[in-house]
Amino acid sequence: MTALPRGETPGSPAADDDVAPPSSAVPAPSTGDGPETDGGAPGAGERAEATDDTADDDTADGETDSAGEATGDAADDTDGTDGTDDTDDAAGADDAAGADDAAGADDAAGAAGAAGGSGAGADADAAPAPLSEAEAELAAQRELRERIERRKAEKEGPIAAGGKLSGKAADLLAAVRAVESGEQPATSFFDSPAPAAPRRTAPEPAPARPRVPEPARAPQAAPPEAVAAAAAVLAEGGAPAALAGPAAETLGAQAADALRTDPWQLLGVPGVKPEQADGFARALLGAECGPDDERRTAALVGWLLERAALRGHTALDASEVRAALAERSVADPGAAVQHAVAEGVVLVFQDGQEDEQVHDGQGSGAPAESDGDEGGDEGGDEGAGAGQEPVQVLLGLDRYALAEESLADGLARLVNACEKDADWEQAASAAGSPSAAELIRAVAAHGLVAHTGGEAARAEPAALITAARALGLRALGATHSADGRRRLAGATGDPETAVTLAGLLSGEQGPGRDGEGAIAVDLLVVLDAPQLDVETAAILVESLADGTRLVLSGDPGVLGSAGAGRVFADVLAARACPQIVSRTPDPGPIGELVSGIGIGELNQVEAPGKEVVIVPVRDAGEAVHRTVQLVADSVPRAIGVPSSDTQVITVGHGGSAGTRALNAALKQRLNPGPGRFGGFDPGDRVVHVPAPGRAEPAVVVSADAEGLHLDCAGTEVVVAQERVESSVRHGWALSAHQAAGMRWPAVVVVLPGDAAQGLSRSWVYTAFSRGERHLSVVHGVDQALPRAVAQPPAQDRTTRLRTLLETPAG
Repeated sequence: MTALPRGETPGSPAADDDVAPPSSAVPAPSTGDGPETDGGAPGAGERAEATDDTADDDTADGETDSAGEATGDAADDTDGTDGTDDTDDAAGADDAAGADDAAGADDAAGAAGAAGGSGAGADADAAPAPLSEAEAELAAQRELRERIERRKAEKEGPIAAGGKLSGKAADLLAAVRAVESGEQPATSFFDSPAPAAPRRTAPEPAPARPRVPEPARAPQAAPPEAVAAAAAVLAEGGAPAALAGPAAETLGAQAADALRTDPWQLLGVPGVKPEQADGFARALLGAECGPDDERRTAALVGWLLERAALRGHTALDASEVRAALAERSVADPGAAVQHAVAEGVVLVFQDGQEDEQVHDGQGSGAPAESDGDEGGDEGGDEGAGAGQEPVQVLLGLDRYALAEESLADGLARLVNACEKDADWEQAASAAGSPSAAELIRAVAAHGLVAHTGGEAARAEPAALITAARALGLRALGATHSADGRRRLAGATGDPETAVTLAGLLSGEQGPGRDGEGAIAVDLLVVLDAPQLDVETAAILVESLADGTRLVLSGDPGVLGSAGAGRVFADVLAARACPQIVSRTPDPGPIGELVSGIGIGELNQVEAPGKEVVIVPVRDAGEAVHRTVQLVADSVPRAIGVPSSDTQVITVGHGGSAGTRALNAALKQRLNPGPGRFGGFDPGDRVVHVPAPGRAEPAVVVSADAEGLHLDCAGTEVVVAQERVESSVRHGWALSAHQAAGMRWPAVVVVLPGDAAQGLSRSWVYTAFSRGERHLSVVHGVDQALPRAVAQPPAQDRTTRLRTLLETPAG
């Protein structure tokens, strides 16, 4: 950034002047950084100006010289002018020193007077012969052009490296030169201690937060000295030494100092609970530790928002946060929230609009109460107005707030930037179904389109992709899972048309990116759109160039994303774009059953081929026994689907019939072994979780010093030993969230008695619709199942995206 001399403001003529005055300028009394002016007014007779040498040095570095203060903006070489710009400074040059006039003005009379003044006042004795006014003007302009060309040549020429550097930059340059000259070996710099605040690496053209590409790599470990220092502080507070590594990774190289200064920062480490952080703080602080310590309350607010994000929320109502703080023995939850906002731990929002009450001059940034107003009127008649809904005050973490705002802006950009009314009528007429034709016509006229429908409706986005490619467009479909990619490729008949969303963003799959870093597509169809979390969606939209068409397609009845946000549901609710509802029903008894569940009805369906079977059980033990029997014997024998193609889905991971219990029983029956490789044996069905929200079914191949070798749908993946415990689980039984976006020939859904509280219409709809040919329901919840189906689905996540989409820009 160009430095401004004292007495000037950004945007003043001197701030933009890179050109020195002619040689006839009056010498300045001193040659410092540029003398102060009497108010900085151009054209003043008492101005101090720099010598030519000083001006040359300053302008070569892109700085503003004092002489530029007198000459104004008359000869800015950045716009390629020839020194004849018309400026206010030159208009008043008659009353100023002769140097001002030589800077160039269009006024001929002023220029003539300036030339005369220059010759008489600055260098009269050196003039060989008097010049006419016209000759003086031409000479001044010629000299000015030469200076401009010289400045341009200096800027384009090589720069003397390090001439103006100081501090760490100068030290780094000296170190590089020492290595180049051979004075020091390059290896001497690799053992230097880590800086206190490590810098982030420069962003690649790829998205700012891409998914981790395969093969899976372990995250970079914290420096050993940082881990050791953190372990020492943790030991003082009685915390487990096992937390030292995660604490150093979370809090950085200065984790030990951070924990000693603020012990409640331990809450930022995954898996740590408030009670544990409180005990750690008491051991370190002693009598200084109290429940209303501002460090504790700020950490609790952040922890509450992080926990809410794990449940899908991008924000929480402020009253909900205050209530949770009160449960944690905070005496004044309102003040605690105010402090957290003031410290930047969380952001505050009022109904998605600028929060005038929050920033009301108090300086705290605290959320204003929804029923209050500045005037203190009872009833709020002057503020919110009688009969108006109270304003909802939301608190959110900055990462999700920024993601939602970026996503809303990006979707609006796609809506406004695409070519309208493209001629796709012939392609629409040739579509295989009315719904597919309607989708093609909508995409032809809009940059953003939402498409809803069940499994059979996936044929319509496939028809759209095929039609667009026939028109010469770069069209692509992205799915949530490798199984979805396989099914989409089968529907289009071209494997090049289908990618996984994670593979597309990481660059492992798809057409790559253009010169500006945008994904090289004209039309992108995202299937399984309900699985989009807000951060992934923001990355995706940011990666699309202006003019790209985006289609979000999915079944709104299934469970939402594993990450925070409800992108697809918010886009539908905000009516931010055309919505095409498929009229293609899912076929067969399973399709009929699932369609009824979608509207709240649990119907009995005719299943002559045993497509749907209900297996009643009395308790969880019997549920596990019957599940193993179905997978290992009954389904292969009666339906013809092998055990390897049958998937078990249950409500949760814990409990007597959760995924852990079922996987243990299924392994014992289908692939018994000692679990030599971290509890796994070759042939085990597992699920690999390379990143939150991604569950990839795989089979264990082998293990060695490199890690656990998996076969993920034909792709070999190696999971490092230290990552196996946290990212690989047995996969004969999955939760419904893990199963979303995938389908199997046969599915066994397990509903033990203790699962009744976890049931909802979306859960049942998702689990029952995973089977292609056969569905067995191990039923032990009695009337809880029809009640869950009949209960209308509620918005179970608090987000801001819908409000942002509904609020007009500007």
